[in-house]
Amino acid sequence: MTAIFNPTGPAPLGPPVPRTPEPAVTPTVTAVGPVGPVLTLPGSPAAALVPVTRDGRAVGAFVLADGRVRYRALPDPDRMLAAAAGAAAVALLTAGVAVVARRRPPAIGTVTMGPGGWVSLRGARVPALRPATPRPWWARLLRAQRLVVRR
Repeated sequence: MTAIFNPTGPAPLGPPVPRTPEPAVTPTVTAVGPVGPVLTLPGSPAAALVPVTRDGRAVGAFVLADGRVRYRALPDPDRMLAAAAGAAAVALLTAGVAVVARRRPPAIGTVTMGPGGWVSLRGARVPALRPATPRPWWARLLRAQRLVVRR
């Protein structure tokens, strides 16, 4: 953007040139298009502001100060609102998935008291029975006994 306002390139280094303060002039020409009129700002270092608009909304401004041109973008409130809504949706979705993933069905069903004080475990899964496997060869060789109480 510097080339637009200073086509010869940067100024050569040398002794500083004293600046004469320029009088503040209000523009009389209205700009047509996306770039507004040059606004001179009051102050000891001369500065100018050129607003930039798109679809009737201000999107930024060129600031000319101290021999430099900078573009300052303005935050778009619609984009900020959309980004905040998107972040909130992702956070809610993540929290919902975490809550559903942590939920586990109970190991047994409802525990109720049956007739005579017996505990009823309706819906409990019956443990699988062990298949009747023959004893391993080493247990037969050592005549090992099981450590289960026999009734």
